[in-house]
Amino acid sequence: MTDTKKTALHEEHAKLGASFTNFGGWDMPLKYSSELAEHKAVRSAAGIFDLSHMGEISVKGAQAGEFLDYALAGRISAIAVGKAKYSLICNEEGGIIDDLISYRLGDDEFLVVPNAGNADTVWGEFQKRAEGFDVELKNETAETSLIAVQGPTSEEILKAVGDDALRESLPGLGYYACLRGVLAGMDLLIARTGYTGEDGFEIYVPNEKAAELWAALLEAGKEHELVPCGLASRDSLRLEAGMPLYGNELSLDVTPFEAGLGPVVALKTKETFVGRDALAARKESGKTKSLVGLKGSGRRSARGGYPVLDASGATVGEVTSGAPSPSLGYPVAMAYVENEFAEPGTELSVDLRGKAEPFTVVELPFYSRKK
Repeated sequence: MTDTKKTALHEEHAKLGASFTNFGGWDMPLKYSSELAEHKAVRSAAGIFDLSHMGEISVKGAQAGEFLDYALAGRISAIAVGKAKYSLICNEEGGIIDDLISYRLGDDEFLVVPNAGNADTVWGEFQKRAEGFDVELKNETAETSLIAVQGPTSEEILKAVGDDALRESLPGLGYYACLRGVLAGMDLLIARTGYTGEDGFEIYVPNEKAAELWAALLEAGKEHELVPCGLASRDSLRLEAGMPLYGNELSLDVTPFEAGLGPVVALKTKETFVGRDALAARKESGKTKSLVGLKGSGRRSARGGYPVLDASGATVGEVTSGAPSPSLGYPVAMAYVENEFAEPGTELSVDLRGKAEPFTVVELPFYSRKK
């Protein structure tokens, strides 16, 4: 049995009184005080997260873009330098191995960020798929920490620890874009992405500098109501924002089309990539189920694995994620349901341990930030 891995910031979390949980083989902070307070802080001000369990794979070389076009479902070679793209890595059958983000750092240089639990699998797939390409791969996961600052005041917090050049350039950094800038005296990669539905940033920092950056951000964030946040609030935030989680909404058992991620698949612009034939066939034949949002009219929340029922009580789907929505004040859930029940406004119910509770199909996301 392998030991649970710890991030370079584990000691900092312990000092702050975090409770921990095993996630993807890592000992990660679940919450520090109240997950509800942490959730609300991100919606109203800002939260800081340790995401160092995520993977980082460097892809360099004359055929870096071509390789990623072959390895992933999206057309990564079309990304401009300084931009990012959400994509999927699929198997030959079209099942989803992982969802990930690719950043283009230069003409022949990319950074690919897979999820924690899939990082080793993606690395193995990349090594196999790189055969025949002029490309250099490097797994930088073990040496890289990742800190996220999310929420309406996140830009002001980064400006407070940035140099003059960063303070000037940060407001112009668009969503799903990245730049190199100086934070707390360190030259770092800063991305404007996120998984909470709010404005925010993710900062890639060498392990040995992570604690210094974490402390600088916490100090600067005091006047901006920044609070440390764990995985519990991260999950409720991403659920409100309608963002899929691998292992819940995404898996080898579903293709991008069922998951509502058909536009991610570049069937029109790429002649060949792993899983293309299977995905083209699935698009042609049509999906049999769809990922939908469910809004509860009662107080009880649906949970992953609970059956979704039609008016007759027949099972027509299954919940993948569910929780009370702190921002909206009612239970929300995502679920896969048969296509005929996927139309917004459809009245369904969820079997909550023997009692059918009413839910209505709604469009995702449940929550959208004010711009």
